[in-house]
Amino acid sequence: MTTHPIGTREQWLAARRTLLDSEKAYTRRGDELAQQRQVLPWVRIDKTYRFDTDEGSASLADLFRGRSQLLVYHFMFGPDYTAGCPSCSSIADGFDGFVVHLAHHDVMLMAVSRAPLAKLQAYKQRMGWTFPWASSASGDFNFDFNVSFTEEQQREGNIEYNYARNSHAMDVTATPQPVSQSAASCGTDAATYSRDRPGMSAFVLEDGVVYHTYSTYARGVDGLWGMNQWLDRAPKGRNQTGIWWRRHDEYERS
Repeated sequence: MTTHPIGTREQWLAARRTLLDSEKAYTRRGDELAQQRQVLPWVRIDKTYRFDTDEGSASLADLFRGRSQLLVYHFMFGPDYTAGCPSCSSIADGFDGFVVHLAHHDVMLMAVSRAPLAKLQAYKQRMGWTFPWASSASGDFNFDFNVSFTEEQQREGNIEYNYARNSHAMDVTATPQPVSQSAASCGTDAATYSRDRPGMSAFVLEDGVVYHTYSTYARGVDGLWGMNQWLDRAPKGRNQTGIWWRRHDEYERS
């Protein structure tokens, strides 16, 4: 028997109207945050970055593919992984649905990972995805945008992620279970898995010059995770105590 409060339709409607006021305030605050993102100063990118894509070697400017705006999802797929991060995979499941709409609104969406292109292509085929995905394996792009770290940085605790510096070296004996679980699902150990992190970055191209406009990490990408937006509106919410999700082709096998 449920332990949740039970009420009449009239009681529900009164509570719902109160909640609506809070939801409207939350929406207005979200609009304000979006405007604050748009007025951040742009940072000119003078460094040369090269990527491997399905069409061949490409520069950062090439990734725009004729658009003036570029959104990069930093997909956790390190060079030693055998599969992409299951959480990033869940987020990416929604990309194909709206990438075409973004492209027709002058915005290019591109996933970027450190794994070699052949690995990305094979995994993309396995998942049935069609969105563009580039490999940054040959350069510093991931490191410069604080989503990848060297073994030395990890060992020394010299990691800056989500605008904060981690001054503690990684203790593999104290690795959280969800991290170990995700690492194992990617065919690697927790230390190797943790050298790559999730995030997204935005760029603009004007007069042949690329500028970095925005980046977000960790819970900052939560709004891009369509599954969670639906769960937040379900009767029991996210209702999770650990990693329950799988890659979409693994549920029947789990």
